[in-house]
Amino acid sequence: MANGWRAGTVDMGERENRAVPNLTVATNADVPVVVELMNRAFRGRGTDASWSTEESYIEGTRTSEELLREEMAGRPDARLLLWRKPDNTLLGCVWMQPEENDVWQLGSLTIAPNEQKAGLGRTLLAAAEDWALARGALEIKMTVVHVRAALLEWYARRGYSRTGETKPFPYRDERYGRPTRDDLYFVVLSKRLAN
Repeated sequence: MANGWRAGTVDMGERENRAVPNLTVATNADVPVVVELMNRAFRGRGTDASWSTEESYIEGTRTSEELLREEMAGRPDARLLLWRKPDNTLLGCVWMQPEENDVWQLGSLTIAPNEQKAGLGRTLLAAAEDWALARGALEIKMTVVHVRAALLEWYARRGYSRTGETKPFPYRDERYGRPTRDDLYFVVLSKRLAN
């Protein structure tokens, strides 16, 4: 496939004596199921709502097939990693993108809402950190909308700290949804990885 996107299993080994997922790199063929998962997890309602849904302050979809394909093609050095069950059902995904000076950006960490509250988010996060570390990462950064207090606390318990940096919310770009409040912004979190 063009732009370096190809399928491939990533063997993660063991971390803290627990099984970790075998991750695969997403291809264009995976886009529809990834979009469905992300929209359920981030903007779902009722039984499709996750514990950290954005639905109360951002309406609409989190992503679309067109937008995700555009992001994949526009960032050929990034990887969207997938975690599947043995029956091939998509369980989770995470975006990993190298930046400068051994820093990687982590985004869109997603677990299927009906599978949450079983420690799977922690497992996927640890696997993504190990994946980046094996490729030379020494630090992981991410952005989180400032009003997501429970999610910020969740990341803090996993070693992520606020850097003091903030980034503006893309109010003029409704491809990521329509905000229902005018005070949103992102806080930047960072974690140093072990050598």
